[in-house]
Amino acid sequence: MPSTPLSAPRTRPPESEKITINLGFVDLGQVDLLVAEGFYGNRSDFIRAAIRNQLARHGDAVVQAVARRTLVLGLQRFEAADLQALQAAGDRLRIRVLGLAVIADDVSPELALATIESIDVLGALHASPAVRAALAARLR
Repeated sequence: MPSTPLSAPRTRPPESEKITINLGFVDLGQVDLLVAEGFYGNRSDFIRAAIRNQLARHGDAVVQAVARRTLVLGLQRFEAADLQALQAAGDRLRIRVLGLAVIADDVSPELALATIESIDVLGALHASPAVRAALAARLR
């Protein structure tokens, strides 16, 4: 008799988001020179280091803005059970995240519309195409 799992395994959200940038040829050449000289393993390592340095430089401003905007910092995940409990209580959700907001695959577009009033994400929002389309007018 084949065994069946008691519950579906949770998929882990990715650790990063891919972005594309355009650099001038001289800037790119300087990055390549630093990579060739062994300061960085590759272009991506250099870019990540540069971004981290700038974020550290502006760290106080980020902390103040997060507090002022009342944002959740990091990862916030919403599953059907969470939203069903909100719906039963007659509450609606205003999602405000700096980082990654995940609306789980078990959330239907109807449940999302009934429980999510607005979404303001600085970073990335992961949701099914159907949920994303249903909430398009509520994305800021």
